[in-house]
Amino acid sequence: MIDRTLLKLSDVTKRYAPVEEAAAPDVLRGVSLSIVAGESLAITGPSGSGKSTLLNIMGTLDAPTSGRVVLEGQDLAGMDETQQARLRNEQIGFVFQLHHLLPQCTAYENVLIPTLVHGHRVREEDADVRARRLLERVGLGTRLRHRPGQLSGGEQLRVAVVRAMINEPRLLLADEPTGSLDAGSAKRLADLLVELNREEAITLIVVTHSVVVAERMQRRFEMRDGLLTAAGTST
Repeated sequence: MIDRTLLKLSDVTKRYAPVEEAAAPDVLRGVSLSIVAGESLAITGPSGSGKSTLLNIMGTLDAPTSGRVVLEGQDLAGMDETQQARLRNEQIGFVFQLHHLLPQCTAYENVLIPTLVHGHRVREEDADVRARRLLERVGLGTRLRHRPGQLSGGEQLRVAVVRAMINEPRLLLADEPTGSLDAGSAKRLADLLVELNREEAITLIVVTHSVVVAERMQRRFEMRDGLLTAAGTST
């Protein structure tokens, strides 16, 4: 039987205070989770419960205090910073509530920024075709030459989603992507993320306060006081 596990966390803990301060609470308290390639899941929970910390550890932006994180068979603890940076660029896409688009660059240019990193996976000519195709796919085919200041909040977010996907990552991590959107725009973005998850065969993990977004994912989990529990399964 083929093992399709893309990401596996085993008893992951995180403590930001010095270890000797035994009274300091753990941000994450023994989180274990297996994620199959191509699936979508949501992580909900109150502010300060550890959701974003968990996502950052999954994306190698932070390291656990203890426990094990394995991505495509690679133990992240065994990688140095250079190896982790290369892994992020080649295998992981990030979407944040603050899009961090460069204001002086067009939508098209912002999307191509990850391809400027030395050693990226997508050839220049292929990146051009992929950028145009994805921008067209998310309804921005006529907005390629517009700068962020000329785009709505929802359009800027769609640019950020395409930028996260330009290098054909295996894993897409989204941290509160709809936090600045109204309910209707949040639903449309959730629909778009699910469609791209299926069309691109990309594994999707979304941290969100939005019930609408969470319900569109195949699996749902709740983070509370550093503990992760299953919250339901989508139909």
